[in-house]
Amino acid sequence: MPTRRQATAALLACCAGIRGAHAQDFPTQPVRLIVPFAAGGPADAIARLIGRVMGQRLGQPVVVESRSGAGGVVGVEAAARSRPDGHSIVLASTGALVILPHLMPRMPYDPLRDLLPIGQVLAVPQVMVVGKALPVATLQDFLAEARRRPRQITYGSAGNGSTLQMAAELLRLRAGIELTHVPYRGAAPAVTDLLAGQIDMMMGDIPVLLPHIRSNSVTALGVTAPGRSAALPEVPTVAEAGVPGVESDTWYGLLAPAGTPPDRIAVLHRALLAALEDGDTRRALLDQGGNLVGGTPEAFAGLLRAETAKWGEVVRAAGIRLE
Repeated sequence: MPTRRQATAALLACCAGIRGAHAQDFPTQPVRLIVPFAAGGPADAIARLIGRVMGQRLGQPVVVESRSGAGGVVGVEAAARSRPDGHSIVLASTGALVILPHLMPRMPYDPLRDLLPIGQVLAVPQVMVVGKALPVATLQDFLAEARRRPRQITYGSAGNGSTLQMAAELLRLRAGIELTHVPYRGAAPAVTDLLAGQIDMMMGDIPVLLPHIRSNSVTALGVTAPGRSAALPEVPTVAEAGVPGVESDTWYGLLAPAGTPPDRIAVLHRALLAALEDGDTRRALLDQGGNLVGGTPEAFAGLLRAETAKWGEVVRAAGIRLE
């Protein structure tokens, strides 16, 4: 007759076997990958790139579904309300997870409570540029001009509450200057007006502004990242240029509804890492102008907490409102 210790060991082995079997049984159907932006944009491209390899790893297709609206909130809400079985996940980005919760009075979800991080995918740093109509060559020149003419220098963004506005406001607060915000319906019209001399400055994702920097249509003053960008090695970071504490990027990560079993989160995480290690996928993602991240679900959770606190402080200090 087995001893109590032997019986306990057998029970634990049985439970481990059941957990392993459950993990192996997942997924049992196609995985829906919600993209909370319109088809054809950067998020859609990223989702399709990683989804191809993830599907191969999972043994089930990863089906990309566009659910755009409200700056990403509609799609993220759809994911948060999905059945927490791992078959519905979302590729979300900075705005809908850590900025808009501070700006929308009736946010339909709590990102830190209603979603579980799977892993960060990509981080795209921003670069500060000025139009040729503004006679400055360095960030220090720009700050001197802004202090000489408070509120007269304008900056454009992709709209109120966008990451581009937040980056510019973070610079404004850290440097102690006053600027005038001109919101647009997207980054493209802001770039058009910058090139035409209708606005003076903007923060933008590096891939968007890189062609105009290389053609000398605008002047790059600083990169909002801890280190210099491989795409713009000659451009200093904003900290190197004299204003520390101005770090901002547009990042993307995978999340699942709260309540998704940990073993299924682990399976999805391994599939994501396989996608980021795939040579063709890596090259295509790097062409998006960002830095591949990967990391653990715990590291992504830490980023969400830190970014939520940081941007909440900026929203309050700058008095930012959705209009």
